[in-house]
Amino acid sequence: MRAYTPKDDVQAKPYYTDRFYVSPQVPKEAVENDAVFAADLAAIKAKFEVSDAYIQVGQMVVYIHAKDNYGVLELLRDELEYTQLTEMSAIDWLAKENKFEIFYQMLSMNKRKRVRIKMFIENGQAVNSVNELFRSADWSEREMFDMFGIEANGHPFMKRILLPYDWQGHPLLKTYPLEGDEFAAWYEVDKIYGKEARDIIGPELRDPAKVDRYDSDRFARLGHEVPKGTVITGHEPKIEQSYQEEGGVFMIKKFDKKSSVVIDDPQR
Repeated sequence: MRAYTPKDDVQAKPYYTDRFYVSPQVPKEAVENDAVFAADLAAIKAKFEVSDAYIQVGQMVVYIHAKDNYGVLELLRDELEYTQLTEMSAIDWLAKENKFEIFYQMLSMNKRKRVRIKMFIENGQAVNSVNELFRSADWSEREMFDMFGIEANGHPFMKRILLPYDWQGHPLLKTYPLEGDEFAAWYEVDKIYGKEARDIIGPELRDPAKVDRYDSDRFARLGHEVPKGTVITGHEPKIEQSYQEEGGVFMIKKFDKKSSVVIDDPQR
């Protein structure tokens, strides 16, 4: 007989709900294995200090110092033909190192290559805006500020872009509550009705992904339809109901598998 293992905490922190989970890394290759990447890396190293570089999933990853981000991206654009900044954002490593990891995803259509530039900054440190180099950085830098609280020096309009200007907190920090904090729960109630209405309205439930199959107000189950507001027990009998008008629809024949014909002639 197998020894009994307590199962109280079996699903306490599965990887898909653990905000601090770090997924396994895919294999890395040496940059020297690709002639194009090797030449690009040599050009970067000729002007800037590189702390690490490798090829991963077919693209080159290069770690630089935060102070060099503008110069490196300018070099990639003007000399190495990486003319598109397709994505940029941050990763929260505050719990582990009290740092953010910033990345810039670069694309060269001529070379058909991708390069990811990465750098670390301390918590509270700002980055140099690259908006003058790539217009795509405008909203991305604002979103990074909105979601992580990281400011971009030199940005023409360093304001929130998704949340209201007076919002408190930054939702993509791993310490931010998944369903929002107390401020989030009362924000719209306070804004629209005032704090005096809190006891009447109650806090806002900020979990739109939650689906309760017994909620007759928001969730319909085909074959088990009930009037709105009905208390669901889970033991209701299935209702065989037709969803077509009586007698069918005008000019539309009901599909009958027995009378169907397989057409062999493609020109028919």
